[in-house]
Amino acid sequence: MADVTFLDKLSTQLINDYGSSLPDVVIVLPNKRAKIFLLEALKKQLSTTVFAPSIISIEDFVQNVAGIRSIDAIELLFEFYSVYLNITPKDKQQPFETFANWAKTLLQDFNEIDRYLLNPAHVLSYLKDIEDIKHWSLDLDNRTSMIENYLEFWKLLPLYYESIYNHLLNKGTGYQGLIYREAVKNIHHFSNAFTKGQMIFSGFNALNAAEEKIIQHLLSVGQAKIYWDIDQAFLNDPYHDAGLFIRRFKKEWKQYAGQSFEWIVDEFSQSKNINIIGTPKTVGQAKIAGELVEQFQQQSHSLDRTALVLGEENMLIPLLYSLPKSVGALNITMGYSSRNNPAQLLIQKLFKLHTNALNRNEKSYTLYYREVLDILTHPLVEPYAGAKELLEIINRDNFTFFSLDKLFALHGNASPFFKLLFERWDSNAGTILARLSEILIALKGFMSADDEEDKITKAFLYSIFKVINKLINYYEAYPQMDSLPVLYSIYKQVIDMAEVSFEGEPLSGLQIMGVLESRVLDFENVIITSMNEGKFPAGKTQNSFIPYDVKRELGLPTYKEKDAIYSYHFYHLMLRAKNIYLLYNTESEGLDAGERSRFLTQLEIEKKPKHTLKTGIYNAFLPDKAYEPMVVPKTPKVMERLKEIATGKGFSPSALTGYIRNPMQFYYQRVLRIREVEEVEESIALNTLGTIIHGALEELYRPYVDKFLATHNVDAMTALADDEVMRQFVLVYKEGEIKKGRNLLAFEVAKRNVHNFLKQEKQQLLNGDTVKILALEKKFERLLEDNRLPYPVMIAGNIDRIEHRNGRIRIVDYKTGKVEKGNLVLKTWNGLPTDVKNEKIIQLLTYAFMYEPNNDGLETEAGIISFKNMKSGFMNFSYKDNHDKGAATQDFVDSEMLEEFKTQLVLLINEILNEEIPFTEVI
Repeated sequence: MADVTFLDKLSTQLINDYGSSLPDVVIVLPNKRAKIFLLEALKKQLSTTVFAPSIISIEDFVQNVAGIRSIDAIELLFEFYSVYLNITPKDKQQPFETFANWAKTLLQDFNEIDRYLLNPAHVLSYLKDIEDIKHWSLDLDNRTSMIENYLEFWKLLPLYYESIYNHLLNKGTGYQGLIYREAVKNIHHFSNAFTKGQMIFSGFNALNAAEEKIIQHLLSVGQAKIYWDIDQAFLNDPYHDAGLFIRRFKKEWKQYAGQSFEWIVDEFSQSKNINIIGTPKTVGQAKIAGELVEQFQQQSHSLDRTALVLGEENMLIPLLYSLPKSVGALNITMGYSSRNNPAQLLIQKLFKLHTNALNRNEKSYTLYYREVLDILTHPLVEPYAGAKELLEIINRDNFTFFSLDKLFALHGNASPFFKLLFERWDSNAGTILARLSEILIALKGFMSADDEEDKITKAFLYSIFKVINKLINYYEAYPQMDSLPVLYSIYKQVIDMAEVSFEGEPLSGLQIMGVLESRVLDFENVIITSMNEGKFPAGKTQNSFIPYDVKRELGLPTYKEKDAIYSYHFYHLMLRAKNIYLLYNTESEGLDAGERSRFLTQLEIEKKPKHTLKTGIYNAFLPDKAYEPMVVPKTPKVMERLKEIATGKGFSPSALTGYIRNPMQFYYQRVLRIREVEEVEESIALNTLGTIIHGALEELYRPYVDKFLATHNVDAMTALADDEVMRQFVLVYKEGEIKKGRNLLAFEVAKRNVHNFLKQEKQQLLNGDTVKILALEKKFERLLEDNRLPYPVMIAGNIDRIEHRNGRIRIVDYKTGKVEKGNLVLKTWNGLPTDVKNEKIIQLLTYAFMYEPNNDGLETEAGIISFKNMKSGFMNFSYKDNHDKGAATQDFVDSEMLEEFKTQLVLLINEILNEEIPFTEVI
């Protein structure tokens, strides 16, 4: 810790004043955590063994004075609901979910009224009068029943307060405010019965009215002493928020008329190195904090005097990843929020799946594939569910919605754990909770006792297991939790209490804490993150039925007082520190953004002479190049695989154009044989739509292969088209939903494309075309032999359609996307394989090259029919010599042209087979 901390000073005072009678002293601190540090401070100063004094937090002390047990927030809500049902007419009673939304806020207001010892009848009737005036109480004739019901609610507030207060009091339990009010009533009795020597209140700042009254009474009868920890810089400045409360106590408490006020210190004005650092985003702050911790460790070889205070708890995980590996001892005194706890996320996903399944179809219990996959791929489930084949089936067959029976039919050998996850939930909350408890116990059973990672996972599981057990207890005590929706809404409210507590050594190593955990403690090196408005201080959150001006009038705390509390904590953290680093997010937009905290500006304006204050902006290191293209050399193994392709299956036109587009794609798909991951297509993708249209046209034209087409053949195909498109959809899209939404539109588009194609075909026949279909979706192969190649290379691939039309061979390639005629005009052979714009030309000429041995010397034309450009009809490849302005355009492919193309093809294949040229990624 710092040179002389507040707790060191307190322990010196205690030993000097009480010596051997130390065990008779009761020390009351703002929180439980400071107890360990005070005991350590006492230990350092004691040379003999003595019994320790009683050290207690203020909340526990007030509970002892009142003699009432504290009730937790969810139990309080249930108790309030049972009271509400007793005093509300049946026709006006609300279901629990609706009630809970306003009851939580109302209970918070009751709590504040009691903590500040206000007259509840006065405050609550005041609120009723305000609402009455708002709704024009004088104009009684124009009141609607809705306004009447609304005003009725405000009239009932005093009754609600009185009923819940008396109900809890009779049970010997209460919320914090009730306990405080009863403690004030009981303070004389407690004071008379107090047998210990002395009570010491230390390290306090803001006190509510009840705490003030209790402490003042004990001071007045000589049973207590109070030690503040306030710097004169804050106390003597009438406008400084850090001294707001203690200034008032010093001025108003009558004890200080004749007694000295202890302790006023002069620490803040001493020399300090203060660094204000702005950096983009939360992760930037975590990185800088990690570097600073490493710096402190190198300087002093210990982190015992270093505190890392997080302005917001979601910084914890990125921060832990940013800490240097050399950090050994670590103590995290802030709980990790349940929101990101993997066990909690699993329970939430189970609630979502089963709630939605029940709502979609109660009888068949319809599941949605994405919700099923969310559970099966969850890191706690995937290793133990044994559902790898099921995942493949769902992805392969495009299941989107399916019944529970279908799920178990698909996964024939379901394990007991799989059944626990997916078997139907009924509407009984007790059964659901028992099932969730079983799931968590089963997961614990899969964990190893020695594995470090499993220990962390067990901590996550245990925190949620405790919550589920608590809910089971509530269910047995409160019949209101009687359905799945109510249980889910209660679970969402109660889960916020399920923080994961980390193990650590509180007295050594780096201390990572939240703002409130830092009370009473002093450190030499302090790093504070999230110094932005809305984070530090927290901002103007108003979760109350009592308006701001009424709070001001009645003396209840507003955001002004809350800011003053933050101000005290902030300045107290810096009070005895030597090195202070204040980090804030420079981003002004985004979820975690906001302007920098007013506290930073205040520090700069009110800079003390001995303070060294530096400000700076730190950006992450950016390399000169954001990304280096991937380069894969052609090793002997790769060359062996390329030869295997070239002399075996061969290079297809799509493989060659794929290489031109991106050699790395060619390497992954052809050399390494890596296929794309199969995923459920919820909406039909463009390539799937293309497959469906191709398949439909192939099946419709198949009966007419080797026959001349007539118009009545096209009419027959038109009549079958809709059914064939549907058949292809089912064949390709399998179990996917095709009767609604975007997929229905895609289905209609596919039908329209097929009908437009057939319509165009019929018109051409009517215009006198003679058409004989020679092949559909047929594979062709041709060996490319050339002395410029290292060995003969096979060129092979499927051609969509080949026909004999008007004395020419026509090779047709269907394209679902849009193609313009300009894409198919070649102006020069030079550099043909190097430009990706030529990919369609290369594809067509490769088809012509493959088919050349079969064309019987006839002129061949190769072209594309684009379904998004049907008005252009068949667009054929053509050649127009760029150098000869007078040359005619050639719209067919002859042997001379194929020889030219062969040269270009050899160049391309030689590049692929050249071991000196690596596969280089195109960005």
